Order: sequence, then structure tokens, then C-alpha cells
Amino acid sequence: MPIESADKAVFEYSVPVIVIGAGACGLSAALAAAGEGASVLVLERDDAPTGSTSLSAGLIPGAGTSFQAEKNVEDDVETFFEDIMKKAKGKTDPVMARRVAEQSGPTVEWLAASGVQMHLVTDFLLPGHSRHRLHGPPNQTGVELETALVNAVNAAGVDIITSATAETLYADDAGRIVAVAFRRPDGTLETVGCDAVILACNGFGGNPELVGEYIPEMRTAGFFGHVGNKGDAIVWGRALGAGIADMNAYQGHASVAEPHGVLLTWAVITEGGFQVNVEGKRFSNELKGYSEQAVEVVGQPGGIAWNIYDERSEKPAFAFQDYRDLLENGAVRTAASVEELAAATGLPADALARTIAEVEAFADGKAQDPLGRDFTTHPKLAPPYKAARVTGGLFHTQGGLVIDTDARVLRADGSPLPNLFAGGGAARGISGPSSWYLAGNGLVTAVVFGRLAGLAAAGLAGAAA
Repeated sequence: MPIESADKAVFEYSVPVIVIGAGACGLSAALAAAGEGASVLVLERDDAPTGSTSLSAGLIPGAGTSFQAEKNVEDDVETFFEDIMKKAKGKTDPVMARRVAEQSGPTVEWLAASGVQMHLVTDFLLPGHSRHRLHGPPNQTGVELETALVNAVNAAGVDIITSATAETLYADDAGRIVAVAFRRPDGTLETVGCDAVILACNGFGGNPELVGEYIPEMRTAGFFGHVGNKGDAIVWGRALGAGIADMNAYQGHASVAEPHGVLLTWAVITEGGFQVNVEGKRFSNELKGYSEQAVEVVGQPGGIAWNIYDERSEKPAFAFQDYRDLLENGAVRTAASVEELAAATGLPADALARTIAEVEAFADGKAQDPLGRDFTTHPKLAPPYKAARVTGGLFHTQGGLVIDTDARVLRADGSPLPNLFAGGGAARGISGPSSWYLAGNGLVTAVVFGRLAGLAAAGLAGAAA
């Protein structure tokens, strides 16, 4: 049973705040709670903290930051809020979306002040963002971000127990969590008392049954998120009477290098590149977004597409360590002509030449793309051409437990559970009920609601002391 009665809990020690999960959300929560003077214990099922954070590009959108001011980027909360709502087609909770927009800049600044090195990415805009607001570590990898957060949490004196799988929450009749039981690698079950619990154990992308139930269109897609994303938070929350929402929301990605299984940045597409299927034909408007495009790629013959771009559109990609690794591993083909490009990719030469000629006409304004994309914002591609074989994949889910603006988990009737908090993939995101994912939505909700959960949990623990 995921939830046991409080009177069954037997434990020798207690910690004011327990955080389950050591990704960006959990570590932000632990850092914030510790900063308020609360003792915190983080439980992480992996041998070392990684989670979905390490698999991301490590980029966090933030509005009105000092990093933007230094580069003369004009941005504010209202603009970011409008971008969130537009990308979600107005179908996400506006109160929560505004809370994220309001807290995004302060949270980025707080992370930087905590020792997480940040810089503003200005080389490109990803679909849905009207301003340059993505902040990340120097090499723009999730591993860097995760490592920096672990270092900050360690410096704050927070205990992280790895290889610790949380199994049972003990709750009283009011839904108050009094203890958490976790299992160590040797099979030992250990129970710890607590004043507050923060669920930061991500979504359910690694649970095929739940994916099939809620996101059937991605049932056959490869899962490129963290294998530990089994939906534990949802199971616990449901058992406590928590509300869930937007369970069919997810972040897909249409540019997973195949067979390498590594993200190839969508910047090569937004800067003028495009995708073709194995028949050499375009099949969708790529600028809908890399998440929306994922299901389009999955639906192509063999679930395969090719990114076609050039040296100019490739330039922003060099800022990503993942892209540099793909180059070293031979994932990117280079060709001096269309004929060589066809030979390098195995694509039908006539069809590929026809597609490239059509895109050139779109870029020159001589014709309109029947798929609805405007190519006139960037120069047409020029040899040498670049190409990479990709597939579409599911990265993480965006539906989950309903929370309030302080990350408290809410019951189905809207009332808060006494001492349970959630953020990141464990909680409902701000992408709406579909794949309308705005770049960075996962990480910004992780760090914003992680931080807010940590502050609120510390206050609750202090009141209980």
C-alpha cells in the first residue's frame, strides 16, 4: 500500500522536511528550506542524483533578470506570462502561469546567488518565446545544472541519501504525513518521521501503462526521460484524495539523434533548417514547436526524420555540449551539394532536390508554404549542407498533482492537504492539456515551485517545532 495509517509508523528519528527526489525541483526545495534554517533530508533512488534534469539542456526561462539587463534584453513578467498563455492556447491555469512568470526571474537570480553559474542565451529564440530569456550553465547541459545544484545543497549541509527508494507514506485521518519509509539497496526498510514532505519525484513517462492511458499518441514513441519517472507522486496523491489535472500534457521532442538517443538542439531548425521524412518530403510546420512536432515525426515511415540545415543555422548549436558530442560521434553529415546530401543520407535525390528548391522559394518570398511556415525570417540554406537522422520521443509528462501558488498539494475539492507539497514533474505544469510545451517549462516550474515548496515547508516545520 502506498499510504499507511499514521499509527503504524515506527521510527527512531525525525527530520522537519523530507524531499523525495533529487532533480532540479527537489534540490531547489532542499536549498530553500535549508536557507530558512530547516533541517532537510533528501531521498534519491539513484546511485547519484541525476533525474530528468541531467537529460535536459539545463535552460531555465526567467523574466526581468540582471542577465537580461546586461545584454539589453527588455523583458518583464507580463510579456512572459502572455507567451506562456499563448503557447498553451489559453488552456492552462492563468493564476499558476502568472505565479511562474513572477517568480522566474527572482528564482534565476537566487540560483545564481547560491552558486549555480548562469548565463543568458541570445543566439536563438525557440518557438513561443518572444524574448531571449533562457538562462543556463556555460555548456548548456542538464548535467552541469544538476551538478551545480548538488554542490549548492551539499554546501548548505543538507543530507542526501542515494539509492534510497521511497515506498510508503504514513498519514493520519486528516491526510497529514507523519513519516516516510524508504528502502536501502540491501533491502533494509527505514522509516523517518517528518513535519512536511515535498514530492519532487517527477512524472510518469517511464510508466508504459499510464502513458498508454493518458497519452496514447506517444505510446509507441521512445522514452528519453529518466527511467525512475514511474508516477509515484500521482499514486500517493490519489490515495490521499489529491486532485490531478492535464494528465495528457507532455513534453515531446522531434530532434532526438538516432540511434544515439541524444538531443540535437531545435535551434538548427528555428534558424532556417527543416525536417524531411525518409521519402525526402516535409510533413509539418516545424515552428509549431519541437514538442508538438514529436508526434509528427513518430507518425512518419519508421518514425524517422532528417534535420536539414547549413553552417549558418548550425552556429548556435555549438554552444551545446551535446551537439559537440554528436559531431564527434559522426551523427552529423556534411555535403557540398544536394546530390552529395542525398548520397550521404540515403534520401531519394529527386524528392530531396524538389523539397530544397521549394524551401528556397519560400525563403525568397516567391511562394507560400502550404504547411504554414514563414521561411522569410532567415536566409535560405546554402551549401555545405548539414543533415542528421532523428526520431521523436517522449521526454517528460506535464500533468500531475494540482498545487496552489505555494506548491501545496490540493485535494480534489480545492482544499490543501496539511503538509504535502509538490513541484516539477510531480505537479501539474503550465503547458495546457496537450503537447503545447514552451521551451524551459519543465525546468522553470521545477525550480520555481521547488523553491516555493521549500520555503513553505520550512515555515510549516518551524511552526510545528
